[in-house]
Amino acid sequence: MEPRFYNTLSRQLETFQPIEAKKARMYHCGPTVYARPHIGNYRAFLFADLLRRFLEHLGYEVLQVMNLTDVGHLTDDADDGEDKLQAQAARDKIDPWVLVENISKLFFADLDALGVQPAHHYPRATQHIDEMVEMVQKLIASGHAYRVGDNVYFDVHSYAPYGKLSGNKVDELEAGARLEINTEKRHPADFALWKSDPHHIMKWDTPFGEHGFPGWHIECSAMSRKYLGDHFDIHTGGEDNVFPHHECEIAQSVCATETPFVNLWMHTKFLQVDGGKMSKSLGNVYSLDDLAERGASALDFRFLILRAHYRGSVNFTFEALTAAVESRRNLHDFRGRLSAAAGDTEAPALESGAVFEAQQSFMSALCDDLNTSAALASIFSLRTHFLKEGLSAADAAAALHFLDHTVDSILGIFGNTTGDTDELRDGDVEALLLERTQARADKNWARADAIRDELASAKIVLEDGPDGLHWHRA
Repeated sequence: MEPRFYNTLSRQLETFQPIEAKKARMYHCGPTVYARPHIGNYRAFLFADLLRRFLEHLGYEVLQVMNLTDVGHLTDDADDGEDKLQAQAARDKIDPWVLVENISKLFFADLDALGVQPAHHYPRATQHIDEMVEMVQKLIASGHAYRVGDNVYFDVHSYAPYGKLSGNKVDELEAGARLEINTEKRHPADFALWKSDPHHIMKWDTPFGEHGFPGWHIECSAMSRKYLGDHFDIHTGGEDNVFPHHECEIAQSVCATETPFVNLWMHTKFLQVDGGKMSKSLGNVYSLDDLAERGASALDFRFLILRAHYRGSVNFTFEALTAAVESRRNLHDFRGRLSAAAGDTEAPALESGAVFEAQQSFMSALCDDLNTSAALASIFSLRTHFLKEGLSAADAAAALHFLDHTVDSILGIFGNTTGDTDELRDGDVEALLLERTQARADKNWARADAIRDELASAKIVLEDGPDGLHWHRA
């Protein structure tokens, strides 16, 4: 079976054809680390994990990158206004760099609880300023960007396909809706590549001025290029990223590199809560801790999300969560019954029967644009067959092997772990670095040194630079 995925850019299902045979390079828009991500944010991250797991199960060598935005993301995704991180730091009366570390630690803990496999790289925007400056300079030199004082804007009229991803037309984009009024710009849709603000706490001295910081869009282009190259296979995000963020990424990346950017764009639909959007004013912005207080684990939430197609609507209610908890419990029970029925019997290769049909239906559903709803339905159909008619020891062993090595490997709903547990994962490294930062702030030099030694023994190399701490594997 060859997988087919829906491409937001072409608006149709396409057979997945990687740039390099049996390799897939993927970039996922990560969080802006100014506040702990809520359950709505996690739908996109769970989808990215599902996609990676599925491709790896099919035998693809996957290289996955997820960024952390720690500067430059302004309110309402605009070019003017407050930086989300700086504004939150001011409200909390905390240094923005400390806020970044605190929220990042919570984020990685949540990912671990959700069973999300660590990405191969978690680049931070503030650690890739040089790459952004280089890209902006190329855009200025090629006539795709222009300076107004110490600000730099991308000229959308210089890139004819601008709007292809979202369906927007440049001439119909006027100031007043999602585009702020800015008399500096040649056109309201022109977007900031670099912003000047002497009052911004997080700022850099660059060829564009002494007090600047990057625009949100240029960050992802620069970071994806560094780790995945000019042209890679897949870019994902939530549907809110389509415009302006991903539209702008395409324009600036293609114009800076003069090559294609991304072949396949995949976007998840918003998670609704009680039939509408989450809102602090409504008191329905929930974290994983809020779900735990209701007796539901992070994996229960993962299962709830996977019950629906990633492009379909999911309405979160606590009633729906309770139902997901019960359904997942039933699958655990099914797994236990299969283990008892199989005994010591080894799993045979099957060519027919209920288990074989479930296997085929499961994979066929996932190859059809990751239809997790249909895939799970095949598992519950097998469970119903087992409860009504039973299975032989051999078939039970085959079904158990299927649940453990196919279903859980891809969906991650049972909580099994895979891979080399002796090697520190990227998320573990990030957590230790956060602890080391706090230890140094507390002047607990012994603990800070112990963490450095632990990382060194795991062949993690630390490098302190003017723009912060960097790490890589030896």
